[in-house]
Amino acid sequence: MASNLDLQEQEQLDELKAFWKQYGNLITWGLTLVLAAFAALNGWNWWQRDQGAKAGAMFDELDRAVQSANAEQAGRVFNDMKERYSRTAYTAQAGLLAAKLQADKGQGDAAQASLAWVAEHAADDEYKSLAHLRLSTLLLDKKAYDEALKEVDQVKSPEFAALADDRRGDILMAQGKKDEAVKAFQAAWKAMNEQLDYRRVVESKLTSLGAAPEAAASGVAR
Repeated sequence: MASNLDLQEQEQLDELKAFWKQYGNLITWGLTLVLAAFAALNGWNWWQRDQGAKAGAMFDELDRAVQSANAEQAGRVFNDMKERYSRTAYTAQAGLLAAKLQADKGQGDAAQASLAWVAEHAADDEYKSLAHLRLSTLLLDKKAYDEALKEVDQVKSPEFAALADDRRGDILMAQGKKDEAVKAFQAAWKAMNEQLDYRRVVESKLTSLGAAPEAAASGVAR
């Protein structure tokens, strides 16, 4: 009996050796790749947390510059964040915040550059859309109407669709295109939540153009 068991064990051992000889390298490399991927994932998560923490500290510095109305300092911090932590949400927020202060301080070109960076490089569509909207405002103020409309057309987030239509109406009105402006304002009014206070602002625009929402609605019904 013992010899039979020894023979079976020897056969199994021989089969195992043959299997390992044929597939051992493949298995070893497979395990190595799995372990490397796991280590890389852990490293990536650590790196992201580290980048986020450092970017957050710099954002706090920029926020202090904004609170003290120091546009130059805010711009410098934002530039540093772009170079070091370009993919973090903090940097996109910093660009929007810096641009607002720069615009308030009459630094239109700097504000435009900050917003253009966010519009192109922000990781989230919401930040990109907000940057495009604010850029359209700066361009509208500069009477660069065609460029302003192009910025509005770049707004992709559904959350900002109504505001984009409202801004489009403002630009079209500035161009003297009343009928097109009315259509844009109507689209904005219909898309906005009834509870939003700003909806009444859009309603006032339509009323001043002789196209109060009630009248527009009855016209659609016919």
